[in-house]
Amino acid sequence: MVARRVVIVDDDAEPAAAQRHVSVDAARALASRPAVFLPADPPRDSRVAFVGEDGGGEVTVAEFVTTTKSGAPRKRPKVVLRSSPALVLPVQTAVPVLAQARKLALDDPSAAADPASVFWGTAAVLALGLVARGRLLPGVSPSGYDAWRIGPFDGEDVQRVRDLAALMPPAARAVPVPGAVEGTVLLPESEPLLRTFLDAVADVLPRTPGAARMVGGGGAFAAAGAESVPQLRSWAGEVAAGIDAGARVSLRLEMPHDSEGGFLAVTQLHSLADPTAVRDVEAAWPSLLTGPDRQAGARTQIEVLLTLRRAARVWPPLARLLATAVPAVLELSDDEVFDLLGDAAPRLSAAGVDVHLPKELARSLTARAVLDTPKRPGSDLRSYFDAGSLLAFRWELALGGQALTAAEMDRIAEAARPLVRLRDQWVVVDEALTRKARQRELAPVGAIDALGIALTGTAEADGQTVPVQLNGWLADLKARIAEPDRGHGEIGQPAALRATLRDYQLRGLDWLDRMTTLGLGGCLADDMGLGKTITLIALHLRRQQDPATARPTLVVCPTSLLGNWEREIERFAPGTPVRRFHGADRDVEAVRDGEFVLTTYGTARIDAERLDGVGWGLLAADEAQHVKNPYSHTAKALRTIGSQARIALTGTPVENNLSELWALLDWTTPGLLGPLRTFRSRYAKAVEADHDPQTTARLATLVKPFLLRRRKSDPGIAPELPPKTETDHPVALTREQTVLYEAFVREMMDQIAGSSGIDRRGLILKLLTALKQICNHPAQYLKEAPGKTALPGRSGKLELLDELVETIVAEDGAVLVFSQYVAMNRLIERHLNDRGIANQFLHGQTPVRTREDMVRRFQDGEVPVFLLSLKAAGVGLNLTRAGHVIHYDRWWNPAVEEQATDRAYRIGQTQPVQVHRLIAEGTVEDRIATALKEKRDLAEAVLTGGEAAFTELTDAELADLVTLTRGR
Repeated sequence: MVARRVVIVDDDAEPAAAQRHVSVDAARALASRPAVFLPADPPRDSRVAFVGEDGGGEVTVAEFVTTTKSGAPRKRPKVVLRSSPALVLPVQTAVPVLAQARKLALDDPSAAADPASVFWGTAAVLALGLVARGRLLPGVSPSGYDAWRIGPFDGEDVQRVRDLAALMPPAARAVPVPGAVEGTVLLPESEPLLRTFLDAVADVLPRTPGAARMVGGGGAFAAAGAESVPQLRSWAGEVAAGIDAGARVSLRLEMPHDSEGGFLAVTQLHSLADPTAVRDVEAAWPSLLTGPDRQAGARTQIEVLLTLRRAARVWPPLARLLATAVPAVLELSDDEVFDLLGDAAPRLSAAGVDVHLPKELARSLTARAVLDTPKRPGSDLRSYFDAGSLLAFRWELALGGQALTAAEMDRIAEAARPLVRLRDQWVVVDEALTRKARQRELAPVGAIDALGIALTGTAEADGQTVPVQLNGWLADLKARIAEPDRGHGEIGQPAALRATLRDYQLRGLDWLDRMTTLGLGGCLADDMGLGKTITLIALHLRRQQDPATARPTLVVCPTSLLGNWEREIERFAPGTPVRRFHGADRDVEAVRDGEFVLTTYGTARIDAERLDGVGWGLLAADEAQHVKNPYSHTAKALRTIGSQARIALTGTPVENNLSELWALLDWTTPGLLGPLRTFRSRYAKAVEADHDPQTTARLATLVKPFLLRRRKSDPGIAPELPPKTETDHPVALTREQTVLYEAFVREMMDQIAGSSGIDRRGLILKLLTALKQICNHPAQYLKEAPGKTALPGRSGKLELLDELVETIVAEDGAVLVFSQYVAMNRLIERHLNDRGIANQFLHGQTPVRTREDMVRRFQDGEVPVFLLSLKAAGVGLNLTRAGHVIHYDRWWNPAVEEQATDRAYRIGQTQPVQVHRLIAEGTVEDRIATALKEKRDLAEAVLTGGEAAFTELTDAELADLVTLTRGR
């Protein structure tokens, strides 16, 4: 019985087909043949022979016979040499063939792939992986040729090679070793042969011009042909020293046991074959020349010296090691130790010398700022903050989280070396920590700044953001206000309130009471319709129970809401005196404690001085976004009216940008966010422009205690609300609209292209406004008088509005129609009148009493269609009769649109609400509708500018925004 055949290729065998490309099908066929590796010098000239394949050459075949002619087993296999055809391929051609054999075996274990071919295919894949990881080193072959080889091997690589070598079939290594006794065949050992194959693959792949540049130019290491370079042997050895040596060099830093001792760097050797084997050079050095392999030991010594010489180029103190007989121990100065602990270690590691630090060396010395607030200021924090009180601010160093004592801080401050002995361990101390230990006191901070520091837990000190430790009552204050929507001992609703507050309203009342009792202000920013009015009325009644806060309350609101506030107070707090400070005969001289006074923003601006003299217990600004501009006369006047506490009420604390949020909170709690300029540089740019998540989170943490925001969609807030459905209705432009749209775009884009600065921004706003008007109706853009022009058939939006209104009215429903343009509402009003559909139009010039009557008529079902100007009617109205809301045009600010929708979708609504947004298809409205979806998500943290944001677009971006597209 004959065992597997192996081949011995004659030295003069050179098949003609050796250089040809092998197709995939041919490779699969060759995979069934046993393969043997034939090493050569240089390695890239090595070959692989596929036995039994007719490749045009004769080879010598060795058959291992394991039985006698009679069939009895032999004690030792008999080698019989025979001639056999074989296909011999260069290694670069053989690698894909071998890889195909491996793939064939993996895909189908029953396939006829020969084990020897599968083995060398696995070896080829391993070689390719090592090359891909950059495991390549230049070298010189025994015959003096340039040769790339695999290296360095890490511990896992070594084990992988050993495991694979153990699986090598006998047929895969049937290559005679020269010098065997005549009549015998000596096969090579598995692992050395496998490593030679890996080097052969490595020597083929990187032969490119880039490789020549990497090693210094010329043809060496780049050309495919052989080049004799024996003069590079020492250079190649130095390159590989310490990287691919049998041992790797490292330094172990040793620390003295007292403050007077010196520091040492001890040289160590790590075996690459066994990374866990580590010896000090001092102990290992003599044995390297007395061991069983003196030649290898001498080579290791040379490699260690070469490694240290190369490392000394990046860290000169190592040169002192080379001046000693045994490079074992290096005494270090304080500066050298600190350098080793800092920048030197990474440089040495890159040069092949790792640095190992002792476990007892502590790097956990940290610095934090501490705010000391030992004395509680009392319950009236506002007076404390307003008085300009200063709090001590100092540095504190901590080791492992434990604060250092004053004596330990002194030791660091007085230390002359960068390492200090503290608590039985050495501690690394850099210059910054030493400076903090010497100059412990920071500039004191104001009380309001301290409150902001307490909430965020960080402060700006020495030009960096540092953590802050709180001491005293400030830490208690943070705990009390950090979670505004969490109960802190339910106070319950006041007995005088004629209503039952919902759970979230009780939590809001508790928060308002807590903040105002502390002398702080806040912004109640619940969604429209969640009951901010009744919550503030309950707060007023609650404050009347305490003599210290039983004072009158001033409510400043838009003119349109005076009647609503008066009715709500009479409804929920009957018997509570209420007066309007509005009109020609307004008077506040006889205001009593416990009284509500209602005024408008315009009146407050004119009569701020008279209002300031009353001594209000509570000042509330309803729809506070009306004073979002801190430089407006109204906002400035409002700041001059004194009160024990200030509350802002708004459903949209941020409409356009973060400066509006600053304006609200700087009014309710002056100084909390710092000066506006500082706020913009610290927060606004990072959040609005850069969308920096860390800055956004820090701002949210600072703002959260002073702004209570709940939405109808929040779990448990308003479960009784019916569903709300929002639908975008794309409508096509009519021919007239299309002609007007395209002509105006062409005209304006030519003007914009030749403009710059403020003129360009003005032209862009003009373009956007005109295009929105064209999308609404040509009559609006052309400024045609409502009673002197035909309206039907000219606007896709108006046609869809007819369909929607007709269906709603036929079903005995009611609808709110919002447009930001009074002129467009006038056109719609006339159009509905022509069709005989009852409607009414509310706008900014509608008198207060007329507004109230219009609301009553709509709620009573007398008028099914209510036309409203978006800004004039977007707040304060309760219009729950409507089951539909139509946005005829877009305001381009989701917050404003949601305010308008909330006129119908609010507490008290019992029917589902359908929101219809009319969008001119393929126009600027269509594109911005897509952008608004993203802006709605962004509004959770911050909103960017409205139409003004589009004025910063480039000409190309603007053209893409406004160009009419068809077929959408």
